[in-house]
Formats: sequence, structure tokens, C-alpha cells
Amino acid sequence: MSDFSERNQPLVKRVKETLGDKIGNIREVRKQLIAEIAPADWIESCRLLRDTDGLEFDTMIDLCGVDYLGYGDDEWETAEASGSGFSRGVDHLGPGRFDWESRPEAEAIPNRFAVVVQLLSTRNNLRVRLRCYPDQADLPIVPSIVDVWSSANWYEREAFDLFGIVFEGHPDLRRIMTDYGFIGHPFRKDFPLIGNVTVRYDEDKGRVVYEPTEIEPRVLVPRVIRRDSRYVGDELDKREAPTGG
Repeated sequence: MSDFSERNQPLVKRVKETLGDKIGNIREVRKQLIAEIAPADWIESCRLLRDTDGLEFDTMIDLCGVDYLGYGDDEWETAEASGSGFSRGVDHLGPGRFDWESRPEAEAIPNRFAVVVQLLSTRNNLRVRLRCYPDQADLPIVPSIVDVWSSANWYEREAFDLFGIVFEGHPDLRRIMTDYGFIGHPFRKDFPLIGNVTVRYDEDKGRVVYEPTEIEPRVLVPRVIRRDSRYVGDELDKREAPTGG
């Protein structure tokens, strides 16, 4: 238990006793407990965390999807680029900088997608984060926990819409952020930043129309303003110089 803070040690012990071998891994990051649970044990584990005395996680604060494609790949150089400029420090072929026709094939990486849930016990003032990795990346499926916490309804719809994660057993799994005719899932790392179509209202036709996007993939270079000591003296000299008469 030395890997956990003193405050979290009783909670870790209680969670392990309650879930047993349903926990794939449990760790602490910045004093936040993170427990990994397999899809097959997802619903039962959530119910146990909600109903077990001493835990009683009665509130689901948040649920979101995650795409780990390209995770850990640095897109920007920082210290190395400070002398040459950020325009030469960016990887212009980074995530999303491609059009729909030339979008890359998604890499076959283990645990590409994840569902992350933040839980709160209002009675015991406890918090825990759950993470569930779908078994298949090409069709990520996780059981719905709407029957455990009704607040998961719209959150699961959002994760389905933006990441394409299917929540099996959801009572009304449909898009919630994008249009009904939208193609793809915009928060996936292999989805182009410029999208695939342009949507606008056509006054002549009296309806919304879809057209090929005219935006070109481009690199946006941040402008960084620094106080450079090499020029501070010159500016001071200019301000203090006599104007003459």
C-alpha cells in the first residue's frame, strides 16, 4: 500500500475487498485513484461501488471517451525550437492535418479506446475514477451504465457521437452533438480537423445542404511574445533620449 497516499489507503483496501478480481489495475495519480475494469465486469462493478456500505458512490460526475491513437507523440518541439522558431518546430503531418480522402488508416494498437467515469460519494466524501477499455478497436463496445446512474444517459450518447463507442443496452443511443446525417466521429484521432463536408443553409432550396469542404489542411503556428533582454536596453535608450529643441 506504499504506492498510495495515506488518505487513499483505506479506500483502496475497501475497493479491492469489494471488487476482488474484477479490478484489472488500480493506481494513484496526483492523489486520484484510477481503477481499470474489463467490459464484462463493468456493470456489476459499478453497482457494487454504488451499493456497498462504506463506498456508496451515489453520483456519477462525468463520463467521457478517450482515443489513445498517437498518445505520447509530441507534435511540437519546445526547448529545441526556441532558437529556430516554432514554424520549424511543428510536425505539419500531425493528427488531423489531412483531408477526408487522404485520411490514414487507424493503427491497430491495444486499448486504443477507453471509457472514463468520475464517481463521487456524497455521503463519505470519496472520489474514484474508473477506466474501461473496449475489447475491439474497430467496433468498441461497452455495456451501458444508465441503469446504475441515470445521469450517464446523455454522457454515453456524447461519447458515442464523438468517439463511436457503442454502449450496449442504452435506451436511446443516437447522436447528440452532430447532425443526424454526419459521417464519422469527430473526436477520433484519425478524423480530419477540417471535417469532411461543409454544412450551410441554402435560401434558394429552403433547406440545409451538404457540400465538399473547401478548407485546406494547414499548420497554425502560435505567436509567442517574449520579453527579450537583448532589446530592452535599446527601448529604454529611445524613451530616455532627449527630444531636442
